Amino acid sequence: MLQFTDIQTAALRLEGVAHRTPILTSQTLNAVLGCEVFMKAENFQRMGAFKFRGGYNAINALTDAERACGVFAFSSGNHAQAVALAARLHGCKATILMPADAPQMKLDATRGYGAEVITYDRYRQDRSALAKQLSEERNAVLIPPYDYLPVMAGQGTCGLEIAEEIADLDALIVCTGGGGFLSGCTVAAKAVQPAIKVFGAEPEAGNDVQRSLRSGQIVSIDVPKTICDGQQTQAVGAHPWEVIHTMVSDILTAADATVIDAMRFAFERMKLVLEPSGACALAALMENRAAFAGQRVAVTLSGGNIDFGRFSALLQTRA
Repeated sequence: MLQFTDIQTAALRLEGVAHRTPILTSQTLNAVLGCEVFMKAENFQRMGAFKFRGGYNAINALTDAERACGVFAFSSGNHAQAVALAARLHGCKATILMPADAPQMKLDATRGYGAEVITYDRYRQDRSALAKQLSEERNAVLIPPYDYLPVMAGQGTCGLEIAEEIADLDALIVCTGGGGFLSGCTVAAKAVQPAIKVFGAEPEAGNDVQRSLRSGQIVSIDVPKTICDGQQTQAVGAHPWEVIHTMVSDILTAADATVIDAMRFAFERMKLVLEPSGACALAALMENRAAFAGQRVAVTLSGGNIDFGRFSALLQTRA
């Protein structure tokens, strides 16, 4: 199981490499939601999302011999970019398996960081099995996007920064897909502030983690149809589950329409660009505001990798 010491080690590896992203507030948002909200702006992280933390920590933790073999990852976009950039910084080759319908911006950025991209059909092919096969053929080190302790530890440094910077938090809401970010932030935040309650946030159409937590066992679903492309996972990872089912208070969900509302608020009132998955935690707070009335609540704004055309089109649907 992920330990706090793993996250502390990751923080040392990331010092001076990853950005210590700002925590933002909005008096307007506080008034609308009836609570005090602290937003961790990981859309300002290197490559535009929290994923850089896990990707860099995972590659940095490898031996020189392992890095010489190259790394292999699978991702819909942000982990892909994170591993590609981290590999470039370490001078090693990266090959990334990405869905053919991944946002073009994310495909282009991954290639732009120097990685080789292989595409697949996310609705017909098993990406984990395919990645295992292809990485073995290339003798490359496989770095999964969430079910991998070094990735979880790196992502947990975000929760560590939140808990260190904002005292006396009642709650922390973290977006979740496969659970690596949520589990890492949970271990870190509760180590620094034991009384804090941590909640996951996922799209309403892809509530596998919520169903898993409430049933007490991992539940798998079909690839969810949601605008939150970074959260189209089918089941929580085994390593994240060890943390989530014992330490996370609950999993919240948000409708795609509310995600767009959160994106619009962030853009119009705070001048922030968020991708749908990056706005999911804020959207979940919006839908569950009554449960957090009067509390001090931190949320993760986990990424901002979205092209202008899609961003504009989504916001127009809620004009």
